[in-house]
Amino acid sequence: MKITRRIGASPRDRGSITGSTCPDIFELSDGSFAVIGTDATEALDSELPPDAARADYERIVVISRDTLVRARADIPAQ
Repeated sequence: MKITRRIGASPRDRGSITGSTCPDIFELSDGSFAVIGTDATEALDSELPPDAARADYERIVVISRDTLVRARADIPAQ
């Protein structure tokens, strides 16, 4: 599995000059997506709706609204 491309604007294009806050979204060679964000598993785990679950190896990651909105145009329809 490899990163094939960035989805949306780079952190620098979104105003992160220092690189200290760099949420990002990438498409992988198998068609999956990888996300760099803030680990909020402890804070949000108990907030999951009853029909949602998380495996022990999965984390709840938060990205800014701006990151996802700017990625929308790059997300393939299928």
